Amino acid sequence: VDGLVMGGGVGVSLHGSHRVAGERMVFAMPETGIGLFPDVGATYLLSRLPGAIGLYLGLTGTRVEARDALWSGIATHFVPSGKFPALAAALAGADDLDRCLAAFAETPATGPLAQRRPTIDRLFASPTLGDLMTGLANDRDDFAAVTRAELLTKSPTSLAITFRQLTEGRTLAFEEAIRREFRIVCRIPLGRDFFEGIRAIVIDKDKAPRWQPARLAEVSPEAVERYFAPLAAELDLADLTSTAAG
Repeated sequence: VDGLVMGGGVGVSLHGSHRVAGERMVFAMPETGIGLFPDVGATYLLSRLPGAIGLYLGLTGTRVEARDALWSGIATHFVPSGKFPALAAALAGADDLDRCLAAFAETPATGPLAQRRPTIDRLFASPTLGDLMTGLANDRDDFAAVTRAELLTKSPTSLAITFRQLTEGRTLAFEEAIRREFRIVCRIPLGRDFFEGIRAIVIDKDKAPRWQPARLAEVSPEAVERYFAPLAAELDLADLTSTAAG
């Protein structure tokens, strides 16, 4: 992985057993900014990062560089980009994958995300999203103010969905995590925020989405629950596997 890896790129690259980052890697799940939520298995991936790092990344969409991807577990190895061609050639003939990767892997310097972890863990330890926002508003750390300002640009509905998704995701197996994501994404088009987010960020590029509802306090628990409720036809990975094999 050596470049932008966001959204769908995460789904096709960061669930592998060996995830090699070059120094040009930039990871992010910025979906709350377009009225969506971190999908493609992000429930499983983000909820297993150290401390509150995954919740922070999922809510804010903050970009992560390669050295912090390695530190957090998003990546399993760091190899300088210039060595990728030699690594690919070596892997093609390798009998021992781990030994081959170890011969190329390096340990980069500590990144900004690792340095911020104590603060992130403290600020994102709240039991509810409302408490989290209140804590950010009352905290004297400049980082808290910047983070709160960033969250206020996101879809309130998406923030509420993502908070529940990632706090509950810590106990879910991958299959159940994907099943929940399928439930949510099937219902996202029934609302307005996703279309408005795409308009504001991708089409008109005015970066001024008009979310409905516009405030987090207006997002009811009942509204969030509807996104997580079982579907009449649930996603079954076993069925998909057997269909693909046939």
